[in-house]
Amino acid sequence: MTTPHTTPHPDLVLTDEVTRALRDNVPVVALESTIISHGMPFPQNVEMATEVERIIRDGGAVPATIAVLDGRPRIGLTHDDLQLLATSPDVSKISTRDLPYAIAQGIHGATTVASTMRLAALAGISVFVTGGLGGVHRGAERTYDVSADLTELSRTNVAVVSAGVKSILDIGLTLEMLETLGVPVVAYGTDEFPAFFSRRSGHAAPMRIDSPTDLAALMEAKWRLGMVGGVAIVNPIPVDDEIPAEEIGVIIDQALADMDANGIHGKDATPFLLGRIVEITDGASLAANIALVNNNARLGAQVACEYAARR
Repeated sequence: MTTPHTTPHPDLVLTDEVTRALRDNVPVVALESTIISHGMPFPQNVEMATEVERIIRDGGAVPATIAVLDGRPRIGLTHDDLQLLATSPDVSKISTRDLPYAIAQGIHGATTVASTMRLAALAGISVFVTGGLGGVHRGAERTYDVSADLTELSRTNVAVVSAGVKSILDIGLTLEMLETLGVPVVAYGTDEFPAFFSRRSGHAAPMRIDSPTDLAALMEAKWRLGMVGGVAIVNPIPVDDEIPAEEIGVIIDQALADMDANGIHGKDATPFLLGRIVEITDGASLAANIALVNNNARLGAQVACEYAARR
């Protein structure tokens, strides 16, 4: 069980800006770094990271992009740090299980949703913005390939704002597993669970909330009761930026077939699939990915401000 600390864990390295914000109860929004190192090509990755931090600041919160650099868990990064993550070939993709190894070996690591949640909680940050959640992979009945994002959501008290489960995954089984794990899945302003590139997935949202104030109230209610684990806030991609479900579905099927033909699996699967989809769509999926992350950043800043006002 990992709950946000009043005092950040001593092994974390925080920027002065993040340190002051946490001390003074200024809202802070955590951001992952895998999307920079393994989710987008250069230079769009560093441009996206810089823009997301700007959106969060404009929304009244402090951004805290999280990574492991030279074996040190970093909470908040400089522009040079972002540039390193965006360009270096020596940045590993690290989930929660990989954190001890990355720290002990003194290497660079880009944090996934799961490991970003864990480090955010150790820093005392309660809201985290990402693009899409990991989940149950298609064919998991054979491979048992299930993202650690789901188990982390069941044990770490951080609200994660995303555009839903990545549409390359089995959305129905992911929702079933989140229910089993006791994770509240709350759709923002919609009755249908969003599917990352698309606003529609064909699956009903378990819960709907229409304001950041009410989202913050749900977070407070859960944790005040002593209920351990996160909250999955799913925010549909803006209408003008989505790729319709029927269109992206065919593209995903092609990317999955290419992945199988290349024998790619495990933690390399998602980066390969997202990159292949960018190629097939001639960059349209990359534009959609950037748009949904920016949209999530706007909502995340609002939720962080509302939650900070309650503390």
